[in-house]
Amino acid sequence: MEILKFVLLFLQNQVLGMKWLNELIGNVLSSIGLDTTSRLGGSVEFFIYDVMKITVLLLFLIFIISYIQSYFPPERSKKILGRFHGIGANIVSALLGTVTPFCSCSSIPLFIGFTSAGLPLGVTFSFLISSPMVDLASVVLLMSIFGTKIAIAYVVVGLVIAVVGGTLIEKLHMEKYVEDFIQNASHVDIDAPTLTCKERVQIAKEEVIEIFKKVFPYILVGVGIGALIHNWIPETWIEGVLGSNNPFGVVLATLVGVPVYADIFGTIPIAEALLMKGAQLGTILAFMMAVTTLSLPSMIMLKKAVKPKLLALFIAICTFGIIIVGYLFNVLQAFLIL
Repeated sequence: MEILKFVLLFLQNQVLGMKWLNELIGNVLSSIGLDTTSRLGGSVEFFIYDVMKITVLLLFLIFIISYIQSYFPPERSKKILGRFHGIGANIVSALLGTVTPFCSCSSIPLFIGFTSAGLPLGVTFSFLISSPMVDLASVVLLMSIFGTKIAIAYVVVGLVIAVVGGTLIEKLHMEKYVEDFIQNASHVDIDAPTLTCKERVQIAKEEVIEIFKKVFPYILVGVGIGALIHNWIPETWIEGVLGSNNPFGVVLATLVGVPVYADIFGTIPIAEALLMKGAQLGTILAFMMAVTTLSLPSMIMLKKAVKPKLLALFIAICTFGIIIVGYLFNVLQAFLIL
């Protein structure tokens, strides 16, 4: 048992967390005369370390996930989902969303395609919720900061929100609130081509380049904000606003996260800095979920596909679910369960 614990800690701290890289950067900065214990030096160290760590993990993970995803193009995904019914279809749809390394705006075109192809509306909404909120890359990145237990718990509650949200929309029969151009769209079933291993590798490489170009600016912004929080904002401020003394911290974090547009890669460094400053775990996770799932640009895009009543229901379900999850994590943290 002790050996297993040592291996897990090594993987979390040195492989995923890259603590060795942090020490290396600190030594290099110190050797050129920069005091890493000062605010400015600490900010520079935090920025360089987090950008390098997240970039390395991002490139590796996107390649692996994109290679896996090459086995699940939209045509095949539709056929897979079509084999299931009821809540089982929602569960499979939510799980399918975990292998799509997309932000919410990138998930909406797939949602429209699945809906126009005739898949049940609740099933497509389960995909729409889980795709930006939970993906395999987020599991690894969350493990590098929060640990295995919290990363897995985050994924589980994200899938629960996706399944429950999609099921509720299905039960309420909201199909009439989908825009007519989607309902009346014609579609042709085309068998997905069989790809060779070399072709899948090439596709994965292209995905890495395309996604990296999209998300890297948000990584820089997110790490910059994280460095600012980590070294310049007093701990008492963070604890006062997002700590246990503010019962509305989860609600505030959720509402603040909605107008922000980023993906989970850009929010993780902010979450890391907030955690170090004393913000509650559930409050941080609520912020991350709100940013990735309910960003204002994605809601504007979704408004083109669904009518206001369905859009409002989607936002209400996600917001309510995120707030509940936030408070749940805070309670578990208070009782030292997480």
